Amino acid sequence: MKRIIMILCLLTFTFGMASAQTTSKQENRKNLTVKVWKRGKAGKGTRYLDHVTKYDSHGRKVEEIEYDSFGNQVDRVTYTYNENGKVKQEVVYDDRNKPARVRKFEYNSDGTKKKQYNYQPDGKLISVKEFEYIRQ
Repeated sequence: MKRIIMILCLLTFTFGMASAQTTSKQENRKNLTVKVWKRGKAGKGTRYLDHVTKYDSHGRKVEEIEYDSFGNQVDRVTYTYNENGKVKQEVVYDDRNKPARVRKFEYNSDGTKKKQYNYQPDGKLISVKEFEYIRQ
C-alpha cells in the first residue's frame, strides 16, 4: 500500500513539474518573435533569414514562415487554437502567400490528437488521419 501511495505521489509531482515547465515556456514566449538566421559555406558565408516564428499574448505559436537563401518565402503556416489551448486549425500558404492546404484537428478527452482533417483551400476534404495510442 505504501508503495502505491509513493508511486501516486511521484506521478503527481512529475505531472505538476511538467505542467509548470510548459507554463513557464509559454510565459517566456508571450508576444515573442523569433528569427533564425543561417550562413552558407560552413558558417562563413553571407547570413540570411531562415525562419520567423511569432507567438501570441498567451505564448502560443501563431505563425511560422520559412525563407530560402534569397529571402523569398518558401511557405508560411498560421495556427488558431480552441478553448483548451490546442491547435484547432493550421493553414499552410505557398511561396506566393496563397493558401495551399488547411488542417483541422479533433482531440480526445485527455488532450491527445484524435483526427486530422486535410482540406484543399476551396474546402474540399482531401484526407483524414486517425491517431491511435498504444502503451507497451
